[in-house]
Amino acid sequence: MKIAFDAKRFFHNTSGLGNYSRDLVRILAKYFPENEYILLNKNKSERGADSLEKSNVHFVETSKGKMSRQFKMGRDAQKQNADIFHGLSGELPLKWDKKPIKKIVTIHDLIFVRYPQYYSFFDRKIHFWKFKKAANSADRIIAISEQTKRDIIEFLKVPETKIEVIYQGCHQAFKEQQQEEFITLTKEKFNLPERFILNVGTIEERKNLFNIVKALKDIDIPLVVVGKKTKYFKKILSFIQRNKMEKRVHFLEGVSMDELAVIYKSADIFIYPSFFEGFGIPVIEALFSKTIVITSNTSCLPEAGGPDSVYVAPENYLDIQSKIKFLWNNEAERKRRADKGFQFVQKFNDEVIANELMNLYQKVL
Repeated sequence: MKIAFDAKRFFHNTSGLGNYSRDLVRILAKYFPENEYILLNKNKSERGADSLEKSNVHFVETSKGKMSRQFKMGRDAQKQNADIFHGLSGELPLKWDKKPIKKIVTIHDLIFVRYPQYYSFFDRKIHFWKFKKAANSADRIIAISEQTKRDIIEFLKVPETKIEVIYQGCHQAFKEQQQEEFITLTKEKFNLPERFILNVGTIEERKNLFNIVKALKDIDIPLVVVGKKTKYFKKILSFIQRNKMEKRVHFLEGVSMDELAVIYKSADIFIYPSFFEGFGIPVIEALFSKTIVITSNTSCLPEAGGPDSVYVAPENYLDIQSKIKFLWNNEAERKRRADKGFQFVQKFNDEVIANELMNLYQKVL
């Protein structure tokens, strides 16, 4: 079988869609080495270089020119005699030749419909048009959670029979035990507190860091934050300065995947009270790291967190505060829930996901 991917995100996105794309290609190449995997893009980068070292993964430079991803990439896949074209980020090319090829698209979320205030008018319109178009022309749609599946049915008006829920996993680093020396060096490099709570994710309004900081205002617990800063960061910083919390809240940047894995494993609690997610990979990363999770009782987060994570109403900082205090002072409860969470998260293992993807490909063919 020959499978072609729209590899724009594979090569150019550092987190989210990039990690999804790289992990998907990596696990398919590992568990189904008999197939050929073609990465289509105008250029490649250092990201995902390990996958390209495999003999069954190839980069193919697509036709140049404006809008070539929309108008030429599909035909480029057909020229390669691909059996399947998989759009990894909610989009499919608009133009195809007569040569037969099956089309699959992964839709991660429809947050721009549910929370329009976080997006410009133009972005909302263009996203909706692209997603709707892709959903209509695809032979099958992959939703990365039951929540996303419900949203696709409701907002894109797609029949349920066309949608398959296939969860995503996370990077291998969170499933491995890093060397003691590397752990010590990472803790020193980032000057990590002895005990701390961790939050990972872009520092934007939807991720709700502000309510974590408000919850910690009157309790002396250090918080470590790893994530790209946006304009919203100023609001957080101003609150921290007003309440003299500078010594308790640590913002880290330039963190590698292996360093991040060490930071997760070193944290007492991972906290992620996002208002809405398509899936919530950081929750999975924490569970694989055997770190107890506090997350929101909304969207898909209970799907990712399982029955033993601790859930909060994301808009209620006092609820967040009481759950933090409860777990911070109760080591046995943290350990019990972390062990149960580790059992639960095995359903997001690479082999499970690779098999589900391959079953879908074979079904479509």
